[in-house]
Amino acid sequence: MHSSSLPAAILCRLLWLACFLCPMAQAAGQRLSVLSFNIWGGGLNQGESIAATAAAIRAADADLVGLQEVRAESDSCTGEHCPPTGEAVSVALAKELGYHHYEQRQVNDALWANAVLSRYPILGASEHDLGVQVDVAGRKVVLFNIHATDYPYQPYQLLRIPYGAAPFLETAEQAVQSARQARHSALELLRADLQFAEGADLVLLTGDFNEPSRHDWTARAVAMGRHPVAVDWPLTRAIERLGFADAYRTAHPDEVASPGFTWSPLISEGATDDHADRIDYVFVFGPAFTVTGAKVVGEGSDRADLVVSPWPSDHRAVLAELEF
Repeated sequence: MHSSSLPAAILCRLLWLACFLCPMAQAAGQRLSVLSFNIWGGGLNQGESIAATAAAIRAADADLVGLQEVRAESDSCTGEHCPPTGEAVSVALAKELGYHHYEQRQVNDALWANAVLSRYPILGASEHDLGVQVDVAGRKVVLFNIHATDYPYQPYQLLRIPYGAAPFLETAEQAVQSARQARHSALELLRADLQFAEGADLVLLTGDFNEPSRHDWTARAVAMGRHPVAVDWPLTRAIERLGFADAYRTAHPDEVASPGFTWSPLISEGATDDHADRIDYVFVFGPAFTVTGAKVVGEGSDRADLVVSPWPSDHRAVLAELEF
């Protein structure tokens, strides 16, 4: 049920490309910066303009941007059911920033009002609308951008924080089981769309996963009181088994010194009715790449590497700097 690798045909081709392209990549490296940003409806839920969201993206100076929540939440929004509504603000953002734009319009379990902005031309999209092909100076780059469900949210279940009708959980094993049930369909859609990346020089995955990483919920983090129990979170683990590298944790391997919290600027890290965590990611896959840096973009220097004020979202963004 949970495959540990890319589809065989794609993996074979990518391994061949690794041998063929490595000298070229070293000789003519292409720098690329990638931002994952849940923009909270671009201010629509709070009745604000999108100017602050545009300012945050401009400050990050990213070449590629995976956006989540480019439309507002419906008035009937609950934990169990919260459809997006209205027009996508990503169109206006792209125009203001001078980016190419693609709105991921399909309705499925891996998307919730997503869009992609790019400094480079966008050439087409994958079958389930999860990925786009981008022409980066003649090289094929594929960016997948997802938004997995936040219900049930297993950190809340473990910490006995009420959220809808989700039951509380006692063990790491129960959390893994609950997370698999919640997000397995999104993972399967991503696996199906990976064939779109065949022959790519670089494959990227951005998104609000609504699930932490096993590299964060570790025994060390538990010992310092940051998380209640060590958990081998299944969605991020499955992505890594497909061959992707977590850009932030690659650049900052010490989870204690660099927690990289993206959830949430609206809470204190010691809150008992919420829980600070890292649930937004940039993942990278390719025959030859280097993660040269990664930053959390947010509201203050005590929580973010790149500060933008005022900060417009209930998520911090994550910026990955790459060479391939």
